[in-house]
Parts: sequence; C-alpha cells; structure tokens
Amino acid sequence: MLQGHQSWIFQNKPVILSSAAVGGPFEAQGNLADDFDLLYGDLWLEQDSFEKAEKKMLEDACDTAIKKAGIQKENINFLLAGDLMNQLISSSFSARTVGVPYLGIFGACSTSMEGLALAAQLVDSGAAKYALAGTCSHNATAEKQFRYPTEYGSQKPPTAQWTVTGAGAAVVAASGTGPRIVSATIGRVVDMGISDPFNMGAAMAPAAVDTIEAHFRDLQITADHYDIIATGDLGKVGHAIARDLFEKHNINVPESKLTDCGLLIYSDKQDVQAGGSGCACCATVTYGHLLKRLRAGEWKRMLVIATGALLSPLSYQQNESIPCVAHAVAIEQ
Repeated sequence: MLQGHQSWIFQNKPVILSSAAVGGPFEAQGNLADDFDLLYGDLWLEQDSFEKAEKKMLEDACDTAIKKAGIQKENINFLLAGDLMNQLISSSFSARTVGVPYLGIFGACSTSMEGLALAAQLVDSGAAKYALAGTCSHNATAEKQFRYPTEYGSQKPPTAQWTVTGAGAAVVAASGTGPRIVSATIGRVVDMGISDPFNMGAAMAPAAVDTIEAHFRDLQITADHYDIIATGDLGKVGHAIARDLFEKHNINVPESKLTDCGLLIYSDKQDVQAGGSGCACCATVTYGHLLKRLRAGEWKRMLVIATGALLSPLSYQQNESIPCVAHAVAIEQ
C-alpha cells in the first residue's frame, strides 16, 4: 500500500526466510569475515575470467540462500537481480544457471535494497509466493569497467573506495520464520553536479539523506523508531557529509544509530582509502552481519538504505555528472 508520496507499507509483512553472503579473499581479512556463509581463497574462483568469477559468486549466493530456506529452486517464482557490469551480464548469466523466471534490475550499488523492496512488493501483493533478490560485484571487474584494470597499478586518492568482491541473496516468502519486511521507500535521483568517479561517497550522500528524509516524512516517524540505520556504501567521506546534511536539514539522527556498510566491512589495517563500495557491499553486510544481529535479538528494527551512483563509462567520457539514488527497506524482528 502506498504511504505518503514514495513509500510502501507491506500489510502482510513478507518474511526474509533466509539470506546468504559470500565474499572474496580480501573480505576474509575484514571485520565481518565470520558473518559470511562462504569465503573464497582467490579472486578467480577457478574461472578463466574475473567476470565469470563474479557470476559464480551470485550463483553460489542464490544456491546457499535457497538451501537455507529449506525449499527447492523450483519453488522460486521470480529472481530479481542486478550488478554493475554492462547489460547486467553477471546477473543474467547467473539467472541462466538458476533457471527461474528472472527480472533484471539496475540501481548500481543501490540494487540490493531495490531488489529486496520489489521482492517484498511481489510477495505482499500475492504476485509471488517466493521471490529471490540478489546482487554481486567484483573488485577486478569493476576496476576494469569503470576505472583502470588492476594490472595497471594506478594510484587512487583518499576519497576513493574499494569495490567489494562478493554476492548476497535473500529469499522472501509470504509466511515462515524470520525477520519481516515492513516498509520501503523508493528514492528519487539526486545529482549535485559531482563528476569525480573517485569520490562516490560525496556524490551519493545527498541521495541517501533525501531518501531517509522522505521515509520519515511518509511514515510520520523519526530516527527513534529504529535501533540502527545503515547506509549502503558512503564510506568515510560520504558518511561525514550525510551527518552534516542531517544537521543542516534539522533531522535528528543520533550518531550512535547511524552506520555505513562501507565502513563496517573492512578493518583499519586494510588499505581501502575511504571504505568499501560496490553492489556486494550493502548486500553482504545486510544479508550477513546486520540480519545476523537482528535475528539474535540485538535489535528489533533496522532501516537499510542502499546507495547507488548511476554513472557509466560512456557518461563519464561525455563529462556528465553523477546522478545518484538510494532505496530504503525497513526490517523488523
């Protein structure tokens, strides 16, 4: 049901029946290694290209989530997935393997919550009994497409972020045991004129704040409603900008409640400049770490806002600025 201008209230509160997070060797050295279902020993995953390795990660995440849900893949009505690669090749080729009806979506790094919100809408409306939402990213494929291949050895400024190698997936069902999806806010595109692809946090922060503000306004609540509010991959730079924007807009979001997946996933000893990023950043942290703590009863309610920079190599080459979007999903135990 539509609430306000851009939010959905899910009257039947679809259940996250299961979730899975898989990660690469660098993620295995990070703060959240224990919260992954599967960690790989190398970036290649025994494939002959990084792109094929990224596809394999999403396949593994989907398979793991389905097995944890205790159902067969034939029970899945729809797979909603997207990634950063041109024409969504990681997701589309994974869907070929999974073999269930597929809806390809693109929201850049906001794809995880875009997919989860749409999956909840399908289940809540009765259009699906089981929906699978997934996404992935790979450091080497993203560097090759958006910046420079890793073999080039290019230096990065302090504002740059490290694309997470990993994948996340969640099975959403009409009934069962697990955290429930209670609402979602679909973000609008916000572009503040930033064109530096090495400063994604600054580009995405206004979109994150805009969506959170809309969520509070549409649902007529405040930050006090949630135990934790987690943005997707703003990193150090974007997180600081978001806090400043909340203060400027007179939105009270206590620092103790506001976190960012890009700040959580890696340790201070890992050289990741401003933090983590990529589709898998929000997906793996949410479907692994955050939901694990929610299921354990540490929190009762959380709001996850996945943030995405909607640029492409073509738009960058044409000197376009970076339009950004953020989608929020509220989950409760």
